[in-house]
Formats: sequence, C-alpha cells, structure tokens
Amino acid sequence: MTETFEKVEDIEIRLLLDALYHRYHYDFRNYAMASIRRRLRQAREQLGYPTISALQESALHDPDILPILLRYLTVQVSEMFRDPSYFQAIREKVIPHLRTYPSLKIWIAGCSSGEELYSFVILFREEGLEERTIFYATDINPEALAQAESGIYDLERIRLFTENHRRAGGKTSLSDYYHSGYNRCVFDKSLRRQVVFSDHSLVTDQVFGEMQFVSCRNVMIYFDRDLQDRAIGLFKDALPRNGFLGLGAKETLRFSAHANAFRDFVREEKIYQRAGA
Repeated sequence: MTETFEKVEDIEIRLLLDALYHRYHYDFRNYAMASIRRRLRQAREQLGYPTISALQESALHDPDILPILLRYLTVQVSEMFRDPSYFQAIREKVIPHLRTYPSLKIWIAGCSSGEELYSFVILFREEGLEERTIFYATDINPEALAQAESGIYDLERIRLFTENHRRAGGKTSLSDYYHSGYNRCVFDKSLRRQVVFSDHSLVTDQVFGEMQFVSCRNVMIYFDRDLQDRAIGLFKDALPRNGFLGLGAKETLRFSAHANAFRDFVREEKIYQRAGA
C-alpha cells in the first residue's frame, strides 16, 4: 500500500512540476527527486492540502501561491563566510591572481538571501579589490533576491557571522559593516554599490557575461546529474582561461561531462581553475 501511495505521489509531483513550468516558467523538473519530494510533502502538510494534486490545482489557479511554493522549493539556508577555510583560501591563494586584472567580474550563482554575496564584497574590500569589481548576485527566487538587496538579518545570527569572518582571515571587525537595532542588523548600503542583483535560472537561462570567478555553493546538490552538467557547462562558458570556480563542500566536478575543462586549484576547498581551450 505504501509503495502504491509513493508511486502515485511521484506522478502527482511530476505533474505539479510540469504545471509550474508551463504556468510560471519555473523549471524544477530536473531537481533531485528525493529532495523535491521532501520539500513538497512539507509544503502540502504545512499549507493544509490533502494531496499534492490539490496543491497543484491551487498553484495553477492562484498566482499568489507561487512565492509561497518557491520558499519551499528553493533552499534559503546560508551564513556569512560559511566554511571559513573556503574564504581563507580565496584570500590567500586566489586573490593574488585576481590582483593582476584591471577589472573583475564575480558571479555569486544561487545567492539566496545574500550572505555569501556580502562575504565576497567584504573580503574584496579588505583586499583592496572592491572598486574594480562588479559582483553579480543571481537567484531564481525573487523574495530571496529582495532580502539580499535589503541586507537585513536577524541580530542573533551576527555572532556566528563574526566568528566565521575572523576564522576566514578577516582584517577588520565585521561590526564596521553594519548597524543594529530592533533585533536586526542592516549591512551598509555601500556594500551594494558594486552589486548587480538579477533573477537567473541555472536550469533555463544562458551565460550573461565573462567572469573571473564563479561561486556556486550548495546549489547543485539539489540537481540531478544532467542538470549539474548543464550548470557546470554554463560556468565553463562564463570563465576565461585561468578563471576560477568555487563549489560547495559536498559538490565535485569529478563525474561531470565538463571535468576536463577544469583543473584542481585548491582541492580541499573545491576551488577549480578553468583550463585552456
């Protein structure tokens, strides 16, 4: 009985994903099924629908449910200077190469609510590269982009952000970059001076410029293999020879169709360098 229920539920999920694509042009059809199933079950239960099919009917006829569904379907879990050793490796090993460029473009793909973006901007400011850099912060979730652009976070998270910044080799105090009040901290608007916020889907959109560094961390773990290859192909096309790609701790290029286009740069931190043509 349970097996039959799960088979029916998987059919319902695929129909819902098709509906979201054809109705709203959001494509989750090649996301990892186990992850999508878990998130949609949570959405169905918390929103009070008896079945995924009922949720689909609502999504088709009520556009107001789309942003609610996107909160479940897109992962918005991050922190500033997450995995401090990753940012320390960028500071110590990647930045010396980036200094040789007269101008820089950095792409934070799947920027979520902006924590990784601000980590990069602060690091580049501390290293004297902010003024010559344009940062592209992209995500498919408009609510997440709006939060990233606001630069507002719960004050209770600042202690973790501050400790991560210190462990990442921070040269200043994180408190130099925000002011606090009413249990919120607001990061200074000057940090957004060189930032372009834009919606962009790794599933359906194309490359929009040449980048010297692409950071896409903890996004592709939710993709199936074909979609992972598509995303890595986009990054390959965006990076010139010797450009850099940073992935999450649980992500790898090892099994990608584009693996030969990259070489390990800092293997333990999943930082790769674009190989020559």
